[in-house]
Amino acid sequence: MRADAPPFATLAQPGPPRTQRWLAAGGGLLRRSLDLAPGHTLLDALAGPLTEAGMRGGVVHLAGGGFSPFAYVMPALSAEPRYAAYYSETFRPAGETRLERASATFGERDGVPFLHIHGTWIEPDRRRRAGHLLPAEVVVSAPVRAEAWGSADAAWRVEPDAETNFSLFTPAGPGADAAACLLLKIQPNEEIHAAIEAAAGAHGLAAARVRGIGSIVRPAFADGRAIPTDASEVLIRDGTVRPGPDGRPVAHLDIAVVDVAGGIHEGVLTRGANAACITFELCLTAE
Repeated sequence: MRADAPPFATLAQPGPPRTQRWLAAGGGLLRRSLDLAPGHTLLDALAGPLTEAGMRGGVVHLAGGGFSPFAYVMPALSAEPRYAAYYSETFRPAGETRLERASATFGERDGVPFLHIHGTWIEPDRRRRAGHLLPAEVVVSAPVRAEAWGSADAAWRVEPDAETNFSLFTPAGPGADAAACLLLKIQPNEEIHAAIEAAAGAHGLAAARVRGIGSIVRPAFADGRAIPTDASEVLIRDGTVRPGPDGRPVAHLDIAVVDVAGGIHEGVLTRGANAACITFELCLTAE
């Protein structure tokens, strides 16, 4: 190991590192609660109400309800050098899938609404699974509760990311020094707690809730578990920023993560020991 290597697992990316290791845009906070009625794709069910509310970028928590049809992918190692990690084949379980919880990034791609969603659910065979939902193919079959936090000032826009060779949600809009709602993208191999703390400090968020999704290289939990998966899909179950003993922000993240074999792992992450794999898309709201 090099003397300057970080004390956590990283994954080499195919492209040149972006100079800015985290990107943020902030503004005023919009919050909406809604029930998603059956008969619409998940994309359509969310995009209409959130666009009408003026939200340009945010995060949505989903709970309960069901979907049929249902489609998703899981994390996978890449079969070609163009990507450091990729996706599995698409899974389409027959019957109704019952949602436990999911977190969605809401923004736009090519000028139209778009969602990036990670979740956990129970499939018709009664097995619990997790991964990356395909929102244009998933149809609501039983009412789903949605809670959204976002901004009319800051936006999420899908843009090319040369470091990973993916097109990824990227914050756009004011870089407000102080913001009630902050959209935050973390680049690969950055320790996620450190990036959150740096962004919170730079934008005047002494205390905040942290919501969103991402991927981690070999997640390390506070109870000593280390998950040997380079590719993963993560959703934050509970995240906060609070002032530490010296007054500086300290991040606390409780997550659910699925590995390349489909195993689901949950709990509090070890601060200082978890690097982003491809990206993290986060929404920080002031408390």
